[in-house]
Amino acid sequence: MSLPFDGAITAFYETHAPDDIRDQIRGAKKNDILTPTYPHDAPMDKKSYERQMEALQIELVKMQDWVSTTGARVACVFEGRDAAGKGGTIKRFRENLNPRGARVVALSKPTETEATEWYFQRYVRQLPAGGEIAFFDRSWYNRGVVEHVFGFCEPAQRQHFFGQVNPFEQMLVDDGIHVFKFWLNVGRAEQLRRIMARESDPLKQWKLSWIDVEGLKRWDAYTAAIRETLDLTHTGHAPWTIVRSDDKKRARLNAIRTVLHGLDYTNKDAQAIGDIDTSICAGPDIWDA
Repeated sequence: MSLPFDGAITAFYETHAPDDIRDQIRGAKKNDILTPTYPHDAPMDKKSYERQMEALQIELVKMQDWVSTTGARVACVFEGRDAAGKGGTIKRFRENLNPRGARVVALSKPTETEATEWYFQRYVRQLPAGGEIAFFDRSWYNRGVVEHVFGFCEPAQRQHFFGQVNPFEQMLVDDGIHVFKFWLNVGRAEQLRRIMARESDPLKQWKLSWIDVEGLKRWDAYTAAIRETLDLTHTGHAPWTIVRSDDKKRARLNAIRTVLHGLDYTNKDAQAIGDIDTSICAGPDIWDA
């Protein structure tokens, strides 16, 4: 089986990855937690995870019924490093919802026409209408991080973005849209392990792009861009929720809990939702570079 990008990801692991990262991966068992600062020693038990997920998805169905009945609008923004688990988390939000009212927004690079528009314009077109939930798998925050790290925007454009994004989100909230912003954070060794697994899996190779390959070399640049973005855009009206996603199960459960606790929907069962694990799901103070 041929590998995408001529095996560039494996080549990075073998020749360019920092020694400590390579050692963590080489010495780990399949389910080991690789990030030393992660607050749990082992992944969550599968049976406990499935039991809790079922309860939360029942609550999500009730929440969507409330959204549909009342005409509420919900926008969930998911950002994070490559392979942090954005798509898998969104999948668990949506898998028992009516897809007509719960859609994913995953935009490709701007067209020539879109590149001439106001930066937020193509995202505005994707905002939820009444009775809808929109899940943004990456968002307008591309300009704060990915575009900056790869030189796809000028520094002045990025600064202009930072001058507009907080008022933009204030307008969304003032207009009644419920906005949830998630930053999924994964350790460097775990990220590389996941990306290498995608490289060797023909069912997941489609998830890879040359940006994933080049991004492995730009960990420090990403770190600086993420830190600045969080510092400048964590606001009272649209705060960031950091989700440490080295354990995907815990990440998914706690992201869902955050949304359910944040909405006052009909027949809400707070006991079924459970408490948020604030050691892995909280504000930017828990972000770990």
